[in-house]
Amino acid sequence: MLTVAGLLRLLDAPQPLTAEGLPVDPLLVVDLATADDRVRAETLDAGLGMLPQVTVGVLPSDPSPQALLLAQACTFTLRQAAGQWSAPGARGRRACVVVDDVDAELAAVERSIQHAPVAAVSLHRLLRLQARSTVPDGLVAESAVYSTLLAGPEFARWLAGRPPRRPAGTGEPLDVTAEAGVLRITLSRPARRNAYSAAMREALTDALSVAAADPSLRVELRGRGPDFCAGGDLDEFGTALDPARAHVLRTARSAGLALHRLAARTTTYLQGNCIGAGIELPAFADRVLARDDTLIRLPELAMGLVPGAGGTVSVTRRIGRWRTAWLALTGAPLTVRTALSWGLVDEVVP
Repeated sequence: MLTVAGLLRLLDAPQPLTAEGLPVDPLLVVDLATADDRVRAETLDAGLGMLPQVTVGVLPSDPSPQALLLAQACTFTLRQAAGQWSAPGARGRRACVVVDDVDAELAAVERSIQHAPVAAVSLHRLLRLQARSTVPDGLVAESAVYSTLLAGPEFARWLAGRPPRRPAGTGEPLDVTAEAGVLRITLSRPARRNAYSAAMREALTDALSVAAADPSLRVELRGRGPDFCAGGDLDEFGTALDPARAHVLRTARSAGLALHRLAARTTTYLQGNCIGAGIELPAFADRVLARDDTLIRLPELAMGLVPGAGGTVSVTRRIGRWRTAWLALTGAPLTVRTALSWGLVDEVVP
């Protein structure tokens, strides 16, 4: 584990790379208890932004104000579940994830990053960019990174290990009704846990255009069955013949952008598994209600990818880039109660 002073020395040295051009160690761990009041947070932030590595800070149980400031420069920061917060700074706290065992969490993070280092470093840099981007620009940036990784070896390795594709099935992917000033949109592939397919994306974008054309309509978005949405339809992954054209289509037909533009009029209702697109899209709405059984995950890194349905934009704007990084880098499940305390959902309902 590096001290803050050791990290600063590292910033001034050339980074050793492998023959493939990757950092020899894609993960840096920093002991923020060694924070020095003379170290300026913006200096550390600028330096870490240039590193081709994920940087995880580790806080003591009762961090100082300076340590909390430096935590904001890291990709995210871990803190042991003990002690009280005596230091001020909402942003510093937002940069932190409280865990029961810091060492075990660091080991899990390292395994995840070693599995897909290119996707991990790409995610780290993308999330830093999102903090300075508008929603439309952020969606374009996410799509560009996602499409690049689709053509990379980490995704190819995951795809090669997939079983043969199953028939996608037929039927309308959505139920859409309008009544009493409410446009109700229901994801309707319960047999596939409402997996987000290309057909569902097209139907959802078309349905949202109805609300965009009528300012009097409110929008309610639900999922049929026990799960709201178990993520992208894995049987469609890797079927795009041209990632560049897929990027153009993804940005031209962005359900995330449509939801963002209708956010003030939109309420989403979550239950069961909300994985990948199943949380990335709802998070654009101003009002997110969730049942007690809701479970949230961002699993894309295990596939050699970053979130691709807008999550680096929508989730980041709700919980900060740091906790989004932890979710995406670990793929860990997030309970509805933690999601509520972080602001990813607004209310837990029966």
